[in-house]
Amino acid sequence: MSRKFFKPRSRAVAGLAAAVALGTVLAACGGGSDSDGGDTAAAGTQADLDAALEAGGELTYWSWTPSAKDQVAAFEKAYPNVKVNYANVGTNVDEYTKLTNAIEAGSGAPDVAQVEYYAIPQYALSESLLDLNSYGLGELESSYTASTWGQVTVDGKLFGLPQDSGPMAMFYNEKSFEAAGVTEVPKTWDEYIAAAKKVNEYNPDWHITSDTGDGGQTLSMIWQAGGHPLNVDGDKININFEDEGSKKYTAMWNQLHEADLLSDQVGWTDEWFRAMGDGSLVTLLSGAWMPGNMIANAAAGSGDWKVAPMPTYDGGTPVTAESGGSSMAVIKQSENPALAAAFVRWLNHDPESIKIFIESGGFPSTTADLSDPAFTGAESEYFGGQKINEVLAAAAGTVQPNWSYLPIQAYANTIFGDTAGKTSYNNNSDLNAGLAAWKAKIDEYATQQGFTVE
Repeated sequence: MSRKFFKPRSRAVAGLAAAVALGTVLAACGGGSDSDGGDTAAAGTQADLDAALEAGGELTYWSWTPSAKDQVAAFEKAYPNVKVNYANVGTNVDEYTKLTNAIEAGSGAPDVAQVEYYAIPQYALSESLLDLNSYGLGELESSYTASTWGQVTVDGKLFGLPQDSGPMAMFYNEKSFEAAGVTEVPKTWDEYIAAAKKVNEYNPDWHITSDTGDGGQTLSMIWQAGGHPLNVDGDKININFEDEGSKKYTAMWNQLHEADLLSDQVGWTDEWFRAMGDGSLVTLLSGAWMPGNMIANAAAGSGDWKVAPMPTYDGGTPVTAESGGSSMAVIKQSENPALAAAFVRWLNHDPESIKIFIESGGFPSTTADLSDPAFTGAESEYFGGQKINEVLAAAAGTVQPNWSYLPIQAYANTIFGDTAGKTSYNNNSDLNAGLAAWKAKIDEYATQQGFTVE
């Protein structure tokens, strides 16, 4: 999957670094140049990466993945001539703000950084990342799932190697379903809605799931419905929440939303995890990385939870979408791009590194690991002995194709609450109105950044 993006024609936005903290687009002036590690300084093959590892040197690495410290230690043991200075400078926008400040300043950026899939287009837009094809890493495509590889590829250029994947699945509390009289695990969205009604009738304080309005979750649900609302072609942006998949999703979700069958618990809070633990939050529609969070934060639910494929609209072959996930990218500012690219190759491709990542609770993007019986056959005590990776690995192969994000996606996600949230979620009204309000604000911002909005 290739997506075309452009540098805004005339937007050298003053105060860019501060604006990026709010998810603002990275303008062309923020990109790297040939003098700070641009493409002319980075050309070679995978053999050159091996030579760089032998020669050694020093790298700076920013990441928030729980496995990072152990991975760095294993890498330095394997390649004693290389010193990696690892730092967790914050997750998500916190890291991106610091990264953008360094790019703007022309110094201080790491050699390698964790960049989530949705943020890749934003950094590609500003030409801030090294095209890893320049060191032959494009040859590794078959090692990764199609959906994750597509998310690090922009206009034929490879801006990172996939770290993890987040194919969506339905995590459900089997004990709560049984108590509410839900005797069959929902396989369709109609069955899911019927289960939601039974759950709420059994106990008004119980809910099928929670949704307080999250742009990323909403887009993943539209993706799973087969929607393609975010379209970019050169300098043109077209956002269409009237497409078939988007309307299919809102028609289904409105039946839960408008009937007040969803919990208003905010995600990632103590209350949210307590509801998982006591069974009052009965399902989660989330990425394959979710089990580790449940085990760590909702221990009271151990033994009660199971995993199943996402419900479908027609009861046919399971289909799903990605939710979350990250890559490792080389920043163009790096003074040693070959060594940085070699480190990225090791982090997200070497079996020893991936083993450490999986043991820390990560869900891989590498096809070999997703089909490894040792991985898929592992039984989970928390999930009642179920071999949950069998379900999750199968989901990785059923992700709807050809999804793309906007080059201003970080900004778009930050304004979801102030647009769709205020319009629809705060009063349980039609989600279509909320998506229209979201689109209007994104369109306005895209025009300000020099895009042509269609």
